[in-house]
Amino acid sequence: MKIVQENLAELEKMVQMKTRQLNDPKVVATVSEIINNVVENGDSALKDYEKKFDNVDIDNFKLDQSVIDDAYDNLDKDVKDALFLAKKNITSFHKKELEDGFMDSEQKGVLRGQKLVPLQRVGLYVPGGTAAYPSTIMMSAMPAKIAGVDEVVIVTPPQKDGINPAVLAAAKIAGVDAIYQVGGAQAIAALAYGTESIPRVDKIVGPGNIFVATAKKQVFGQVAIDMVAGPSEIGIIADDSANPRQVAADLLSQAEHDKLARPILVTDSLKLAKAVSENVDSQLKVLPREEIASASVNNKGFIAVVEKIDDMFTLMNTVAPEHLEIQLEDPTQYLNQIRNAGSVFLGKYASEPLGDYVAGPNHILPTGGTARFSSPLGVYDFVKRTSFIQYTKPALEREAKQITTLARVEGLEGHARAIESRFDTYYD
Repeated sequence: MKIVQENLAELEKMVQMKTRQLNDPKVVATVSEIINNVVENGDSALKDYEKKFDNVDIDNFKLDQSVIDDAYDNLDKDVKDALFLAKKNITSFHKKELEDGFMDSEQKGVLRGQKLVPLQRVGLYVPGGTAAYPSTIMMSAMPAKIAGVDEVVIVTPPQKDGINPAVLAAAKIAGVDAIYQVGGAQAIAALAYGTESIPRVDKIVGPGNIFVATAKKQVFGQVAIDMVAGPSEIGIIADDSANPRQVAADLLSQAEHDKLARPILVTDSLKLAKAVSENVDSQLKVLPREEIASASVNNKGFIAVVEKIDDMFTLMNTVAPEHLEIQLEDPTQYLNQIRNAGSVFLGKYASEPLGDYVAGPNHILPTGGTARFSSPLGVYDFVKRTSFIQYTKPALEREAKQITTLARVEGLEGHARAIESRFDTYYD
């Protein structure tokens, strides 16, 4: 794994994240055509696309509940136990995110407040193909259910041999209401606009390829979306106290996701840097997803050696990684130095996969440097806020002159007259 030693300013320039490009004209045009076709032709367009892209003939998009129940009943006990542990911890963590509305009457005759309203229907995109991500279903469906969303539905590409049983079981455990066999940009279009078989939703969440991500970007405004996600990232801050074998394994845990995944180690120890680099090379040779992980390590990964701990955090805050591990002595003392990260893992026993599966905090995180301004998926993503106001006549009269003054400053005479219509006196 490449080791770099530059001054901090040069390193900061180097680590500026190049986010996944979603403006490829061919992809944009293709996705736009797919969306328009689904809007105009509904289920008919979906069936054509599933035949074309997934080579599957679909008669009924909605998966029968008996198929889901059978997958759950026959799931390996160890897998089922792991999913229930995940459910327990995800629930306990995300329940703490629940918020209350408020109401105040601090001024005589004035009532103000805000109420929180769950979204009515949410759609989860679950990728298909060779990978199966039951953990992502748990992480996306359960916060929605905890928030009080009425209906949570899944879209996922159909498979010739059937959808992965672990995916179906996870959907049942997480409380998903329906599963529809459709994938790609056409599935996003169906969720955004609705078809004869698939209901329109209020928000779409979940990862996907560049066509799915581009479709989410194009339908935003028609519906809400969680984020436009890019390849996975891991940043590790470590010193001489860290175990190089463990650090290397953690870097590879994300490198194996995607050839574009970005594994980064920042350290003040050249000795650790060299040991980690050697361990990455040796572990790659026996990793089942060696081809993918090697491309990630060689093209996107590096180890940066800096002078001091403060420089490690300065550099990593510039990266704003999706996952950030702090492998230093007494790591909690450094929490205040972390400004930009999706999720933080403290100490040598908080390996990143802990957060992927069972710890409880969400693993759907901002990528591509967007942790500078974005947050992990949570309960708050599935509620909206509505404010309310009530004034008595005397309370309105106290402030009427100021309202009409500002209205006329803005050239909105109708606004001023709407207030004045409540009184016999004009405030001009």
